[in-house]
Amino acid sequence: MALNLTQKLINDHLVSGKMNPGEEIGLKIDQTLTQDATGTLVMLELEAMELDRAKTEASAQYVDHNLIQEDNKNPDDHLFLQSATQRFGLYYSRPGNGVSHPVHMQRLAKPGKTLLGSDSHTCANGCMGMLAMGAGGIDVALAIAGEPFYVKMPKVWGVRLIGKLPKWVSAKDIILELLRRYDVKGGVGKVIEYYGPGVSQLSAMDRHVIANMGAELGATGTVFPSDNEIKRYLKEQDREEDWIELEADKNATYDIEEEIDLSSLEPLIAKPSSPGNVVPVREVKNTPIYQSYIGSSANPGYRDFAIAAEIVKDKKIAEGLSFDINPSSRQMLQDLVKENHIASLLQAGARLHQAGCNGCIGMGQAPAYGRNSLRTTPRNFPGRSGTREDSVFLCSPETAAASALTGEITDPTTLDMKYPNVQLPKQPTVDKQLLQRPLSYEDAQKVELQKGPNIASIPKMDEMPDQIEIPILLKMGDNISTDEILAGGARVLPYRSNLPEISKFTFEIIDETYYQRGKETVEKGGHAIVGGFNYGQGSSREHAALAPRYLGLRVAIVKDFARIHWQNLVNFGVLPLTFVNEEDYDLLQQGDVIVAKDLKRKVNEGNEFSIELKGKNQKIQVTHALSERQKEIMLKGGIINWVKDRSEKQG
Repeated sequence: MALNLTQKLINDHLVSGKMNPGEEIGLKIDQTLTQDATGTLVMLELEAMELDRAKTEASAQYVDHNLIQEDNKNPDDHLFLQSATQRFGLYYSRPGNGVSHPVHMQRLAKPGKTLLGSDSHTCANGCMGMLAMGAGGIDVALAIAGEPFYVKMPKVWGVRLIGKLPKWVSAKDIILELLRRYDVKGGVGKVIEYYGPGVSQLSAMDRHVIANMGAELGATGTVFPSDNEIKRYLKEQDREEDWIELEADKNATYDIEEEIDLSSLEPLIAKPSSPGNVVPVREVKNTPIYQSYIGSSANPGYRDFAIAAEIVKDKKIAEGLSFDINPSSRQMLQDLVKENHIASLLQAGARLHQAGCNGCIGMGQAPAYGRNSLRTTPRNFPGRSGTREDSVFLCSPETAAASALTGEITDPTTLDMKYPNVQLPKQPTVDKQLLQRPLSYEDAQKVELQKGPNIASIPKMDEMPDQIEIPILLKMGDNISTDEILAGGARVLPYRSNLPEISKFTFEIIDETYYQRGKETVEKGGHAIVGGFNYGQGSSREHAALAPRYLGLRVAIVKDFARIHWQNLVNFGVLPLTFVNEEDYDLLQQGDVIVAKDLKRKVNEGNEFSIELKGKNQKIQVTHALSERQKEIMLKGGIINWVKDRSEKQG
């Protein structure tokens, strides 16, 4: 039977289940990735599991999100992470080394392997012929401990690329085109696999741009073939021995077929405040901007910065504009310096920041109130930039640079200049200085974890009750993101290791009273929330499930969930339910009290059951999508309790 590449990768790592779309499968994980905004919890979870040493082929902890050191909290966490990686046998990427996804691609990614990361943009490494997926931190902790990763078998969405990109159009416009066609839910339950003659036109880093923003479509992952371009890239990184050729079988088929003619594309832009709100740049031309921002894991390559440098070379940016340059890796930054591209950017008026996530996650470079920000980042959800009432547009480096010169959104095809011919460095820098290798087993046993005063252990979670009578504390609409559930940014992320403190920010973008109201329900049995479509889209950070759980959230009833957040809710014992009849959403109001009796039996024996609205003589039919394994986890009150219980039974 002919297999597509996604099926080959899954089949090679399948440890349980069958490759039937929608069926839960277990996958062997070869590599893991954690970053500092999520990694501290992962390391605490490994400590709680009493892990002796990582059982993966390679696991790496990156410090790229929380780089601002306004007090002791972030540097204390960095020391904790460093000691934890030494103790458990992980690679450690120090602050300043760069964003996890491009650095992992440079140093550790291998065609044919599986990669699980506690960051939703881990899928970026699918550009290397890997099956790379984002997940909650506890899932990654289990993978580090040698456990399979469980996920519903995705459909495979084959996207055939033909033609060649026109001048002034680049990889960012390809993924924006797919978002324009299908919006932020288009990839849910699917792996996007790119193939066809157009793939050969794309560099490894171009593919990274596209694979990275597969997360914005809600996709489980994105897969590209491992061809001569990937061989070239690995040779460039002194890792040619890691290359193997991988592609779909000749007669392979896909569950969904798609075609994009690259030659037909034009510069595109996502308007506020969703990556799926995509239109041609020409439709919003002349819109004034305050900021033009280049960088992030969504445009992390040498070319992305070099093309911008060539566009602004010997020119000056618009008066009053903030032109922010966020290099994605220390290694690549050195090449930009050698080739004088940084000089060109600075001469034009750019502001150069350290290699890391920075403004993409709201850690600096926040835009001014009431002003438009143009960014090459992957997301523009409300408040993600660090400014609560932000107005963020997403675009390519060409559009960002062209607009920096004019001070307004500008279609780069209208610039009065020749399209720059950017060449990659002949001998790119290979820099391993800030990536520390795992210690030997003997040395690792001598390491003690260094915990600063801001690190608090995860509190014990109780089992799922057999009866609930709880209020609906919050009712929300469609496309609620994890940034709205629990914001990122410099105010919030320094508390990522301290659940009682970080919980104070829960849902504050939607309802500032939630924290206090939630706390008041904890001793009374907790509460529920109601949402619309695509609830929990965006970041994989498990704090967005754990903090509401800490504040008493027991049940989430929505029209449908984003995959990673759904898994995180299950992992922390929040029962994720969907409406059998979507119109019942209108019957539930904030303040209503829902009642369910004999809940354990109902969850365990079937998928569909009813809940009662107290005092209204109404019943709502709801359903869950839990596997048999997840039912056990839910009944125990979360995966930590489940793991402990299983360990006790095994002696």
